[in-house]
Amino acid sequence: MSEEKIIVPPIKCQGIKTKLIPFIRDNIETSEKGIWIEPFLGSGVVAFNVAPKRALLTDKNQYIIALYRGIQDSSITGQTVREFLEYHSPMLEHGGAEYYHKIRDEFNKNKDPLYFLFLNRADFNGMIRFNRKGEFNVPFCQKPNRFSKAYITKICNQINAVRKVMAGKDWTFACQSWQDSFKFASKNDCIYIDPPYTGRDTCYVGEWPESEAVLLSEYAHNTPAKVYLSMWKENEFRKNEYLYNYWSDFAWHEQEHFYHVGARETNRHPMIEVLAVKEK
Repeated sequence: MSEEKIIVPPIKCQGIKTKLIPFIRDNIETSEKGIWIEPFLGSGVVAFNVAPKRALLTDKNQYIIALYRGIQDSSITGQTVREFLEYHSPMLEHGGAEYYHKIRDEFNKNKDPLYFLFLNRADFNGMIRFNRKGEFNVPFCQKPNRFSKAYITKICNQINAVRKVMAGKDWTFACQSWQDSFKFASKNDCIYIDPPYTGRDTCYVGEWPESEAVLLSEYAHNTPAKVYLSMWKENEFRKNEYLYNYWSDFAWHEQEHFYHVGARETNRHPMIEVLAVKEK
């Protein structure tokens, strides 16, 4: 099992793969000749820990892409984030949910990635969700003192860590459909896919219907690139029929881990995670 340091990104997402990074790193191979492609970037935790020399990192969520582009071109740094959060922290502490909603309303007008980061770290459970008008609508976490000095430093350190990983690498961040990310993949490339759960709203903008999930399987089977799929296999309540029905011909590597529903120890539930691999 890999013991390398794990880079934790500044963006929080439900289903983030941070705890599975050693398992993922131990079961992937990248090519010096090819490009690492992620059509569902999400938090970016896998890309930052695989750290390929060349990458195409895409998502339909324009705000995630804008934040990472800003870090890449140094318009967003640990210092600018610190100044922004330290400015708004006392007003959040004083105004609570009312101030959070004020920032949320401003973000839905100005689309500023720093406002997005603020909301992502101050909302309920690190959710990223938009209504049908494209407006961010996650409620407040009910912690007015959310941005303590230690928490701000933690976020700034995460900004600096991912910036360091990006340095000197040929990475492209793009807001586009997952289909476009497959278009020009070659036999030397690797495509890592961590798609949303079927039928659920996630940090992937919009719903993810079963028809889209089936189409993704077709693209993955037909591309000349090597493909890695991250997906849950089963838990104590049910198994993932989609995985069995559409990805059974891939080679499966399995890892048990626990996910949490609430803070109590009794709310920890085992889950089998699969990294399914299609060789070229």
